Amino acid sequence: MLQEQTIDLNSERLSLVGKALSSDIRIRILRLLGKEPLNVNEIADRLGIPASSSAMHVKVLEESGLISTSLKPATRGSMKICSRQLDLLHISLDPPAEETQKSEVISMPIGSFVDYQVTPTCGIVSNAGHIDEEDEPRVFYNPKRSEAKLLWFGSGYVEYRFPNASLQNVHLKSMEVSAELCSETVDYNLDCPSDITLWVNGLDAGTWTCPSDFGGRRGKLNPDWWPNKNSQYGKLKTWRFTKNGTYLNGVKVSPCPLEDYALADHPYISVRIGIKEDAKHIGGVNIFGDSFGDYPQNIELKLFY
Repeated sequence: MLQEQTIDLNSERLSLVGKALSSDIRIRILRLLGKEPLNVNEIADRLGIPASSSAMHVKVLEESGLISTSLKPATRGSMKICSRQLDLLHISLDPPAEETQKSEVISMPIGSFVDYQVTPTCGIVSNAGHIDEEDEPRVFYNPKRSEAKLLWFGSGYVEYRFPNASLQNVHLKSMEVSAELCSETVDYNLDCPSDITLWVNGLDAGTWTCPSDFGGRRGKLNPDWWPNKNSQYGKLKTWRFTKNGTYLNGVKVSPCPLEDYALADHPYISVRIGIKEDAKHIGGVNIFGDSFGDYPQNIELKLFY
């Protein structure tokens, strides 16, 4: 499937993309990755540059969103595998109308789920420690779950309900849902793919195949008591819903337009995060709150009017 993305003059990524494409070396790296994923040392060998230079160029390309990286076990430690994210990149010189109009952000604590179906490994922790026992799905109904800052499960889902009263008398232009996520297994595992899906009002809004249950370094926000051997951080993933379809971190993952989700027609907006029963990779989910992982946010729903 052709992967394409459009960015505009209001996008914070525009300057990062411009920087990434300003180097002949980085353009050559993109050409190489268009053929196959490569690790940093392989890129260095093919271009005849030092591995340290290759790593620097890869970092710039990753920050721009033009490539993604994942860590894989190696003979000594781990190695960074690089993959190109896009086949086509469009730059619009006209800012979208919704960027100049009203927006609303609703932050949902990760423990405020209203329904769930989970299997071990599973658990919930707050800033202070574990909420009830691990690997017992029934504890997900513990009232202290509202204090959760990290939760995880091996398969299943959790469901959140966002208010939609503000949608009754306005014209919604687009919506975003974002969360910090990764796979889940015992401790952490850099080779643990998981197909993590988002559903909105019961409709499949697209799946992200996370490559890892990330660890090997501490999450930037993790409390001191959290063990180094456990899951440490995730990736911030953003689903965007527009009249033209549904996008995941800028890549179109569903032709379903915004109106199909009927956001104003229900008593609430249902957002479910989990693993499909027939998923190819059932590798669990970690959901990070605003004081675990790398990003100081809960699950966020953003409305553009």
